[in-house]
Amino acid sequence: MFKYNCLNPIADIGLELFSDEYEFTENFEDSEAVLVRSANLHQKPLHDGLVAIARAGAGVNNIPLEECADKGIVVFNTPGANSNGVKELVLAGMLLASRDIVGGINWVTSEKDNENIAKLTEKEKSRFSGTELKGKKLGVIGLGAIGVKVSNAATHLGMTVYGYDPYISVDAAWSLSRGIKHIQNIDDIYTECDFITVHVPLLDSTKEMINKNTIALMKDHVVILNFARDLLVHEEDMVAALKEGKVKKYVTDFPNPTIAGEKGVIAIPHLGASTQESEDNCAVMAVKELREFMENGNIKNSVNYPNCDLGVCTQASRVAINHRNIKNMIGQFASVIGSYDINISDMVNKSKGNYAYTLLDLEEKMTSEVVDKLMAIDGVLKVRIVK
Repeated sequence: MFKYNCLNPIADIGLELFSDEYEFTENFEDSEAVLVRSANLHQKPLHDGLVAIARAGAGVNNIPLEECADKGIVVFNTPGANSNGVKELVLAGMLLASRDIVGGINWVTSEKDNENIAKLTEKEKSRFSGTELKGKKLGVIGLGAIGVKVSNAATHLGMTVYGYDPYISVDAAWSLSRGIKHIQNIDDIYTECDFITVHVPLLDSTKEMINKNTIALMKDHVVILNFARDLLVHEEDMVAALKEGKVKKYVTDFPNPTIAGEKGVIAIPHLGASTQESEDNCAVMAVKELREFMENGNIKNSVNYPNCDLGVCTQASRVAINHRNIKNMIGQFASVIGSYDINISDMVNKSKGNYAYTLLDLEEKMTSEVVDKLMAIDGVLKVRIVK
C-alpha cells in the first residue's frame, strides 16, 4: 500500500486514477508520494520516507530541488499539460495590448448612468483605437510546449513569427509550423519584433533577461508579454521604459507592487493555467507519473533526476537506487548483490548532472540486508525495493 498526500487541491479526475493500492493520508510526514501545485516546500522538513513529489504544473521554484535530490526524492512536473490555457491567454494579452480594450470597457462602465452613452460612444471611441495583429512581427523566446503553441497560433493571425531557442527539442521542432523563422541570435528578436513574448524557465542565465540593456535594443513602442516567470523581467527597468514611451505595453501574469497600476501595464492575476482543462490535464499527468514511479520505478518528466525506463518487471525483484554521479557505482552495486548470490538479469543506469539513477531487475528476492549494504556505499542516497 502506497501512501500519498496532497498539499494543494488536486482535480478529482487525476486522483481517481489511483488504484486500491494507494491510500490518502492527511499527514505529510506519513506520505511516500506528494502532489503539489503552489504550496511552498522550501521551509518544510522532508522526511526520510518521502520518495517522490509531483508538481501539477510546469514551474518548480516552490520546491527545493537540490535538497530533494540529495535525499533521493524524485521531483516530477507536468510539461505541456497546461500549455493550451497559457497560449490562449498570451493571445488575449496581445489583443488587449494592441487595442485599448480595457480602457474602452472602463470608460463604458464610468458612463453607465449617462442616457446619451450611445451618442457619446461615437465621439469617444477614437481614444481607444489601436492596431491589428496581422502583419506585425512576434518574437517568441523559448520554444517549449507553450512557445510552440503561441508561435503556431500567431501565424494563423497573420503575424510574422520569429522563434528563438538554442535548446529546442526534437518534438518541439517537429511541432513548429514551417512558416516560423528560427532565429539563432536572440538580439534579432529584440531589434526586429513589434511584440516579444517570453517562455523560458527561470535560471541564473535567464533571470532579469529583459532589462534596460535588452530593452534599449528593441523597437520604439514594443509590446512585451511575460506569462512565464516574474523574475525574467527587471521590473524597475520596465516601468522606466514605459514612462519614457520606449515600451508601449507590458502584459504580465504576475502582479506585484512595482508594476500594479502603472500606466502601460496590463497585469493579470496569474490566470495562465487557471482553466478547468489545464488543472485536469496537470492532475492526470502528475498521478500517472507517480504511479509509474511507485509501481515500476520508472522516471518520466523529472526535473532533478534523469528519465529512466526499464518497463514492467517480470523478474523476482526490482530495486531502485538514487545515487551521486560518480565513478564505479555500478561495479559496487554488482559486487554487493553478487556477494548474496543474486543474479542481475537486467539493468538501466542514467545520470543528470551530479545525480544518477539505477534500476536493477533481480532473479531472486531483494532483502533488507542487501538494501542496508547498498545504502552503506559512499554516494548512495536512497535504495527502494520496487518489487
